[in-house]
Amino acid sequence: MLDQGAPPHNGQPATPPSPGVGARLMRRKPVELLVAEGGRGEGGSLRRSLGLWQLTMISIGATLGTGIFVVLGEAVPKAGPAVTLSFVIAGLTALFSALSYAELAGTIPVSGSSYSYAYATMGELIAWVCGWCLMLEYGVSVAAVAVGWGEYLNELLDGTIGVTLPAALSAPPGDGGVFNLPALIVVLLAMAFLMGGARESARANTIMVVVKIAALVLFCAIGVQGFRSGNYENFMPLGMAGVSAAGATLFFSYIGFDAASTAGEEAKNAQRDLPRAIMLSLVIVTALYVLVAAVAVGAKPWQHFTDSEASLAQIMREVTGQSFWGTLLAFCAVVAIASVVLTVLYGQTRILFAMSRDGLVPKAFGRVSPKTGTPRTNTLIVSLFCGVLAAAIPLGQLADATSIGTLFAFALVNVAVVVLRRSRPEMPRTFRVPLSPLLPALGFAFCVWMMGSLSTVTWVVFGVWMAVGLVFYFLYGYRRSRLAAPATSEAK
Repeated sequence: MLDQGAPPHNGQPATPPSPGVGARLMRRKPVELLVAEGGRGEGGSLRRSLGLWQLTMISIGATLGTGIFVVLGEAVPKAGPAVTLSFVIAGLTALFSALSYAELAGTIPVSGSSYSYAYATMGELIAWVCGWCLMLEYGVSVAAVAVGWGEYLNELLDGTIGVTLPAALSAPPGDGGVFNLPALIVVLLAMAFLMGGARESARANTIMVVVKIAALVLFCAIGVQGFRSGNYENFMPLGMAGVSAAGATLFFSYIGFDAASTAGEEAKNAQRDLPRAIMLSLVIVTALYVLVAAVAVGAKPWQHFTDSEASLAQIMREVTGQSFWGTLLAFCAVVAIASVVLTVLYGQTRILFAMSRDGLVPKAFGRVSPKTGTPRTNTLIVSLFCGVLAAAIPLGQLADATSIGTLFAFALVNVAVVVLRRSRPEMPRTFRVPLSPLLPALGFAFCVWMMGSLSTVTWVVFGVWMAVGLVFYFLYGYRRSRLAAPATSEAK
């Protein structure tokens, strides 16, 4: 018998055995490599131009407006007046996850958000699953918000020139229409801003955020005049099950706070500013959500929140008896929701940028324009996809699909922060989750609980989405991953 330890007859050393399938699925990308590659793409690099103010505005822009201007009308029929409690529960769930996001964003300041955090801590397969969920979280939410934008655009047109778009062109199939043209238009407008550069997009977003905050403060000041305590007498008509179901839907409203983490490679001082922007934006948004929801339910019986996504404009009109205030709010909502589309679309493109750099999606998503310092091809592809989705699918289905993808990704972030604490305790951290691992464990548990509150149909859609993602990974990403051929990657 041959000695198994002897060299082969040609005198060359034996080729080390290739890692098995399990080892390849669990391969991790070193944190140092993630950070070193920051900003680099095909043909150019992203530009670091964003400070704390811009990062905070990106998070607020991606969050504030979605739940209040659009999804409130979907959530109130599920919980009744207790929708205010649903906002608190959703906000608390977001808070636990925000703490984990803040620690990881300060430790791994890159554009991939939770996808990159999972890649560094739990391996490639889990990272892919997380990235695929982020596509559901960001890409589909762009479409969902765009649907609501069309509702407020009709309110604005009706209040100013006395006409509205025909239902066939302002609602998707299933909601009485054929094609939601306004939804497509707002996505294309956001695309145009993003093509110009991150700094220019951030400036436009900041202006829109100021407008939306002013609009919500104005709503509270006027809406409270129509407040009726009797609207709160049957506070929880559908029980705790209704509160949790509404909370799961409203969690869709909180996805924006992590948008700052997708700007990690365009921030001037990412390790310092990202954690601050994440926490500051969540506090501001939660306070405004609860306040506006409390005034809205107090001014309008909960049973009447079933006919339109443009519920706040209608409340303003009913309270004052004048069309002017409702029209003004509709204008502010048109601006506000456009900022959500802009910033969430931005986040989606940056996540795909990071995944492309790792070889898990085609290189086109990682190509950077030398002129603008932005991934223009990526932006074009994502915008067209989201625009068509917004034009063809009803709001409620989009919101629930987004919620389940968001909750799954957030659950993984809570796990990732504990794993990184144990595997790399020596790494410098500009922010640390207090009472770890207790608070990350609570964040994980809240996410799982709220996922369980979503409908069976939503779970089926999620299952199909994940199955499609796994097929794509094994047919494309598994073999093309840069970690699959490190020597080749280094040579490049």
